[in-house]
Amino acid sequence: MKRFFLTLIISAASLLITAYLIEGFELTGVQEAALAAIALGIVNATIRPILSFLTFPIRLITLNTFTFVLNAFMLWGVSVLITPGFTIQGPIPAFIGSLVLTIVNGILNLLFNPKKR
Repeated sequence: MKRFFLTLIISAASLLITAYLIEGFELTGVQEAALAAIALGIVNATIRPILSFLTFPIRLITLNTFTFVLNAFMLWGVSVLITPGFTIQGPIPAFIGSLVLTIVNGILNLLFNPKKR
């Protein structure tokens, strides 16, 4: 249970840092970041595997770079679900935000969640 909350805090912090760095990627507060982190975790656990399976031929042809588009789509989908406090204004901020979010989340997990490695 402690590890779940640590992962949640790291994900919420990653979203806040990404919102600070990327223009068009807006998050109004910590509570919205926590809700977005939970929603993103649920979406990544349920919908993403289905989309990954369905887009396997495209990912194979593009040498798995289409995964970045899937990540941006998942992030945009979560921003639509958490409308009041989390907005992404267009596909470019979603794409760049997903890249930055992946990098920031990886760095924070390396620093604060060593058992995840």
